[in-house]
Amino acid sequence: MTDTSFTEDQTHYLQGFVTGADTGRTLRGLPTFAGALDQLVGKPTDLTVGTTGATAIGPDAIHHEAQARTEAEGGKLCKEEKAKRDKNALDIWDQMNDAAAAARFPKGTDVFLYKFHGLFYVAPAQDSYMARLRFAAGIINSHQMRGVADLADRYGGGYTHVTTRANLQIREIGPADGVRLLTELEDLGIVIRGSGGDNLRNITASPTAGIDTQELIDTRPLARQMHHHILHHRELYGLPRKFNIAFDGGGRIASVADTNDIAFMAVRITEDHATDDTPPGVYFRMELGGITGHKDFSRDTGVLLRPDQCVPAATAVVKAFIRHGDRTDRKKARLKYLLDNWGFEKFMAEAEKDLPFEWKTVDLGRCAQRGSVDHTGHIGVHPQKQPGLNYMGIALPVGRLETEQMRGLADIADRFGSGTIRMTVWQNLLISDIEDKDIDAARAAVEQLGLTDSATSFRAGLIACTGNAGCKFAASDTKHHAMQIADHLESQLTLDQPLNIHLTGCHHSCAQHYIGDIGLLGANVSVEDDTVEGYHVYVGGGHGENQAIGREVFRDIAADHAPVVLEAMVRSYLEQRADPDESFHAFTNRHDIEELRNYCQPQLTASARS
Repeated sequence: MTDTSFTEDQTHYLQGFVTGADTGRTLRGLPTFAGALDQLVGKPTDLTVGTTGATAIGPDAIHHEAQARTEAEGGKLCKEEKAKRDKNALDIWDQMNDAAAAARFPKGTDVFLYKFHGLFYVAPAQDSYMARLRFAAGIINSHQMRGVADLADRYGGGYTHVTTRANLQIREIGPADGVRLLTELEDLGIVIRGSGGDNLRNITASPTAGIDTQELIDTRPLARQMHHHILHHRELYGLPRKFNIAFDGGGRIASVADTNDIAFMAVRITEDHATDDTPPGVYFRMELGGITGHKDFSRDTGVLLRPDQCVPAATAVVKAFIRHGDRTDRKKARLKYLLDNWGFEKFMAEAEKDLPFEWKTVDLGRCAQRGSVDHTGHIGVHPQKQPGLNYMGIALPVGRLETEQMRGLADIADRFGSGTIRMTVWQNLLISDIEDKDIDAARAAVEQLGLTDSATSFRAGLIACTGNAGCKFAASDTKHHAMQIADHLESQLTLDQPLNIHLTGCHHSCAQHYIGDIGLLGANVSVEDDTVEGYHVYVGGGHGENQAIGREVFRDIAADHAPVVLEAMVRSYLEQRADPDESFHAFTNRHDIEELRNYCQPQLTASARS
C-alpha cells in the first residue's frame, strides 16, 4: 500500500501556504479553507478557527499575517519571504544534520535559511561556510577566545576576523563541519542563532562600558539583556530584513550607535531640568532609522526612556517593523524606508501598541549630552575609572587574528587583566583591568605575538570588509589593498591628526565607507582593454558629533593607483589646512569637491608622468 503521509517539511509548507491564503482571504472578506489542512495531513496544525475564519497562532503568526497582508494589498512577496513562509529557518536542524552527514552544502533558498543559524555559504568566493558569531557588547572571555581559536583550527582556516559590529567570524568551514561547529560553539556558551539572515544582529555597546572615566552609564547589562531577549523570542526572527541595535553610554569611545536601526543614546537630566515625572538621573534617548550604506543616520524620536524600558521599547519598534516593513523589495526592506514612507508620528503610534507603557517625549534641550569622543581611544593604554587599572587597545591588521595570537591574547588577559577581551567596531580589541605595574610587561607580551598597542594615524582608523577574497558581492580585495594603502602612506607622510580610512567591497557597505574620513567603494575599473579591481573614493564622512555622509571625489580609481591618490589627498590637506589643529574631516567639509580635486591634481599629474 502506498504511503500518502506528508513529510515534516511538506507539512510546514502546507501550513504556511494555507495560513497565508486564509489570512489574505479573510482580509478580502472571502470564505477560508478552515479545517481543510487538518484533514489533509491528519493532525492538528498551527491554525485556529474563529468567527472570521482561520488565523495563524503562535510566535510566527505576526509574520504570516504580514505576508498575507502584503499579498492581499496586491504586493508580490520576494523570494526570501516565500522561502521563510514555506519553511521556517529555525526548524531545519534535521535537514542541516543530514546535509552535513552527506558533506553537502545547501542550495537555492536554503543558502539564505542557513544564515539564520549563523552559517553563510560564501561560494564562489570560497567554497566553504563562514560562521558569524555573536557576543553581547562585543565581550568575550579568555576561555571562549581559546575555544574559538581551537574551533577555527579544527574546522576553519586557522584564523578569525574581527568585524565592524565588534564580532568574530570563522571562515573556510567545510560542508561536513558546519553543524559540529555550531554545537561546539554552544558548548562554549556562544549561541549564534540569528547572527545572519533577516534577524536582529549582534548587539553592540560602548566598548569601554563599565571602565570608562567619562561614561554616564554602564551599557553591558542592557546589551546582555537585549541579547538574551532576542535568543528566546522566536517572533523576533524572520524580519523583513536585518536589524541593528546599539547602546551608547556616553563614554570616551563611541559605539557608532547612530548608524543603527535603533540607537539608545545615554543622556542626563540634571536638577535644573528635572520634573516630578522625570526626576534627575541617567536616561536614554531613542533614535531610529540609521543605515549609512543608504546614506542615512538614526534620527531622534524625542522619546526618553529609563534604562529598564529600553528592551521593551526595542521590542515594540521591531514588532511594528515586522508588521509593516516591505516584504516585496529587498532594497527597501529596512526600517529607514518605513519611516520615510510613514513619518515618525505614525510609526511611533503603531509601535506603542506593543508597549507596556506610553512613550514619554522630552525636549532635547533638557538633556545633558555625552562628553566628547576620543577618536584614538581604541588604541593604546588608557586609564580606567577604577584607580590603578588600565585598558590596552591592540591594533589588528584590518581585523585579522591568527589562532596562535588569539590564544596568546587570552593568556595576556588572564595573566595581566581580568580575563576579559572587548572587541570594537574598529576591528580591533581591548584588554581591560591591567594594573599600572604590569603595563610594560603586557605590552611586551602583545609585541611577542606580532601585534602592537600603537599605530600611526593611517593604521589606527583603517577598516576593511572581507572583500572578494571571501565575499561574492565584493569587487575588490579590500583587506589586501588596505594594507598596501597604509604601507604607502606611512612611507611617504607623517600625520598628526586621526584619520579613518574605510574600504568596502560593494554597495552593502559592511565597512561603512560613507562615514570614513576617506571611504573607498569597490568597483570594476576599465583600464585600456582590461577590467581591474578598483574603487570610487569618498571624503568627509563621520559619525556622532562629526555626523556626515561622504561625498564622491574620485571615481574608477584602479586599486594599484589608490595609494597615490590617497597620498595626494592627505598631502593637500597637510599643505592647505587652516591650522595644525584642523582635522581632515573639517578640512574636507569646508571645501567643495572641485576644490579638493584641484588641490590633488598637481601631484597626480606628476605621478602619471613618472
